[in-house]
Amino acid sequence: MMEDFKSIFEREYTWVEGYMRSVRRFGDKQAMYDTETGQSWTYRELDREVNRLSNAFKADGVGKGDVVMYQLLNCPVFVFTYVAAHKLRAVNSPMNYRLSAGEIAMNIDDSKPAVLIFEAEQAEEIRMAVKMAAHKPRRLVVVGGACPDLARTYEEYVAASSDSEPEVEGEHNIYDETTRLYTSGTTGRQKGVPLTSVNEVLSAHDVMIHFPMNHTDRTMNTTPWFHRGGLHCAGPCPTLYAGGTIFILRRFNADKCLEYVEKFAITFVIGVPTVLDALSDAQDRDGRDLGSLRGIVTMGSALERAACIRYQKTLTPYIFNGYGTTETFWNTFLRPFDLPEYAGTAGGSCVDDEVRVVKLFEDRRAEPDELAAQDGSEVGEVIIKSPAKSPYAYYNNETEAEAKFHKGFVYTNDLATWTENSYVTIVGRKDDMIISSGENIYPTQVEEVLNSHPKVKDCIVTSAPDRVRGELVTAYVVRSDDSLTSEELDEYCKESPMIANYKRPRYYRFISEIPLNVTGKKLHYKARAMAAQDLKNGLLYRV
Repeated sequence: MMEDFKSIFEREYTWVEGYMRSVRRFGDKQAMYDTETGQSWTYRELDREVNRLSNAFKADGVGKGDVVMYQLLNCPVFVFTYVAAHKLRAVNSPMNYRLSAGEIAMNIDDSKPAVLIFEAEQAEEIRMAVKMAAHKPRRLVVVGGACPDLARTYEEYVAASSDSEPEVEGEHNIYDETTRLYTSGTTGRQKGVPLTSVNEVLSAHDVMIHFPMNHTDRTMNTTPWFHRGGLHCAGPCPTLYAGGTIFILRRFNADKCLEYVEKFAITFVIGVPTVLDALSDAQDRDGRDLGSLRGIVTMGSALERAACIRYQKTLTPYIFNGYGTTETFWNTFLRPFDLPEYAGTAGGSCVDDEVRVVKLFEDRRAEPDELAAQDGSEVGEVIIKSPAKSPYAYYNNETEAEAKFHKGFVYTNDLATWTENSYVTIVGRKDDMIISSGENIYPTQVEEVLNSHPKVKDCIVTSAPDRVRGELVTAYVVRSDDSLTSEELDEYCKESPMIANYKRPRYYRFISEIPLNVTGKKLHYKARAMAAQDLKNGLLYRV
């Protein structure tokens, strides 16, 4: 009997089986609406489009374990690709569409995709990336335009494909890798997070538990779907699994977002805190009817008390805030009954997770039971146990995995305090990572690019506070040639294939020496404090 249970559970408790249940149960119900084109798909129509792409992939030899990489804004083809890869037991790998050619090339060589799908507006970056990469995808497909010398259009690619269910060799299994997300690494190389089918199922369940969310919901995730929070927080993964309706917003626009909430009775909107700020401004101007909302969910940074009160008054009383990582999805959650009392904290652990704050040691990492005092004062490192949503691994990167995962916990490098009721407040980052407009930026990668300029002797990169973006990348530079200007460095970063445009410094200051410790290590925490003070004193130059 137990063998039967194990076999059925491992075969049937997959994300694609959950999606097919939605197709069978809700065939004539609206599954997806594209706000840019006004096109709508029922679950049955969506599944036919998915099958056309699945069969095109299959004709290209895509099968179990093969990678389908795509660099797309939020759009229908993103959804078709995500589901089609699941059906074929292939691996989804959505990429940040803001990456540079060099960064794209590194991801191509790391995952060796069989097929690469991209936006027409990214054609030149893709052309350069494919030229730089050692691995050559067997098929390039372009969406939203034509590049006849580089790729087939999406329409051409699926034109001759059947919309019948594709035949798949073998059986689906909950332990199959289904999605590989890339997250920022401490060097220029990003880390591949290999999610299994059961990780995706239980991520969907987590959303359905914590919102809660069900098949009557109509969701709009304003964040890019290539992020864990975009894909799994009321994005394609949980919404299609639950049988809800996705409303696609290709690029965020506050006025349009509120217009769609009112027009289509959207129930959940997801965005970073800066999105909520923009929505509040727009709502103050236009006064839309937002009565359909069951929640606005934010993530990426904590909600300040004053901002939280404003959002609850202006937008909806149902404000949620989640905290987590690409490796673990979200792991603490603030719900409306926590606010505004606990605004500014990251909340307490989610139902199936355990979040702790452990002590800091100069010579080693703390063990999971070496806890920081739960007094809201002692600063320690946040560690997360998330057995349902984390793969506890990186693809092809054992060194990073050993540093990140230990005894069932993920060591986040986030610094925090916590209280006796286990509410966590984030205060900084051990690794000096910069978060600007919700994007993770590591100073060492930017420093490497700046230091390759012939007129730069050395530099240190940090951030200065910014009301809109949270943080702005800031560079302190020691010149080897006094003719070097901030504008020259800005153009150099723009033209470099090794750094995405959003990672380039927005502030510069030329200095005579870099703050170092006795062993010669750059003191990024001192640079961060210096940047905050220099911004107040008007000493930073904005490019």
